[in-house]
Amino acid sequence: MSFCNIYLTTDTIADYYAPGTLVSSQGDQFKIHIKDLLQDHILIQKAARVLDAMGLQNVKLLGDWQIEQQWSFAQSFTSAKKTTQIEWTNNQDKVELQRRLTAMLFTRNLINATPEELSPQLLAEQSIAWLSSLNPTSITSKLIVGEELQQQGWHGIYQVGRGSSRPPVLAEIDFNPSGDENTPVAACLVGKGITFDSGGYSLKSSEGMLSMKCDMGGAATVVGGLGLAILRGLNKRVKVFLCCAENLVSGHAFKLGDIITYKNGTSVEIVNTDAEGRLVLADGLIAASETKAPLIIDAATLTGAAHVALGDEYNAFFSLDKSLHPHVMAWAELENELAWCLPLEKWHREKCPSNFADTANSRVQKGGGAGGASNAAGFLSRFVNEEGTGWLHIDLAAAYNGSANNLMPAGATAQGFRTIARALVAF
Repeated sequence: MSFCNIYLTTDTIADYYAPGTLVSSQGDQFKIHIKDLLQDHILIQKAARVLDAMGLQNVKLLGDWQIEQQWSFAQSFTSAKKTTQIEWTNNQDKVELQRRLTAMLFTRNLINATPEELSPQLLAEQSIAWLSSLNPTSITSKLIVGEELQQQGWHGIYQVGRGSSRPPVLAEIDFNPSGDENTPVAACLVGKGITFDSGGYSLKSSEGMLSMKCDMGGAATVVGGLGLAILRGLNKRVKVFLCCAENLVSGHAFKLGDIITYKNGTSVEIVNTDAEGRLVLADGLIAASETKAPLIIDAATLTGAAHVALGDEYNAFFSLDKSLHPHVMAWAELENELAWCLPLEKWHREKCPSNFADTANSRVQKGGGAGGASNAAGFLSRFVNEEGTGWLHIDLAAAYNGSANNLMPAGATAQGFRTIARALVAF
């Protein structure tokens, strides 16, 4: 296997270069020309995209690379259409970088899988298998599938997924390194696992539906985050709840005007079947709350409103627990992942009124109306403790790119998994 050598340099660009880029080349030697050998992450990402477009597959990073510079290169160079191998600079950062790459590739590959390849049950099973491969003795799991969901009172996941011939699933994954079943649960992760979202009877447009294989990105991201934490030596008990379903149209699909009553007694009128992510997450949040874990993090590709507010680069954080805000922002900054806290107050729970139930699952307006991301978070806050203590909701606005740009490849980014891993260790 042949490798191309990649260097960072502050030299003026040489004679051999790709016009209009930051890259010069001579044989199998490539130089990325930057201004500051300690920074310039954006320039490195742009150069990585150029090198990817040139068809390079196997590369060695040689010379003086800082850890975040190597990571910036790796996440922009690694794309869905090719298998790449990266040899890290030979210093103390190699082990951590390989841990990150392992978790990122699992997360991205899962999100990039086609809807046909990834049913709700396969999403759950592949997540369990990967986590078990990292620590076989500490992982146990159980699946609640299909009609069992309705029988056991997990009505949100059941109703959203019953229109598909492939049954919905609530997966509970227990990472318990102590082996003692009485060990308290230190944290819970809840992931939205909609393996394909047609919108249901609130049918999406063709262009809006094209990328909806990524709607299980929350499930993949929380699993990737736990996986990275395990690779970093996590010794706390963590439970993961994956809320998995296909949101399809059929004679058995849930409908507008239906009412779902959850285990905690909250009744919800369906006014938009395309606001299904919050319906499945509600079950996961109830299950997580039953563990009495002091930290609950849910992650979901939940609203277009978060994407409109923050663009392609930032994820959105929401919490009623204002004491969490500085911590989560610090965790994201330490992991070099862009995120921002958007507003959430108790009164956001009342932003989706219903004449027939405690709340509706959205507003009867395009995108859920003004403040749609906060209103969705307000809906979710009904399914954790009253004050929202210790609960963080992540709306993964930066999880997926429909097409490549000058910083990132097309497809899943996995952004958010490092912040979750940091939270599990730091909280």
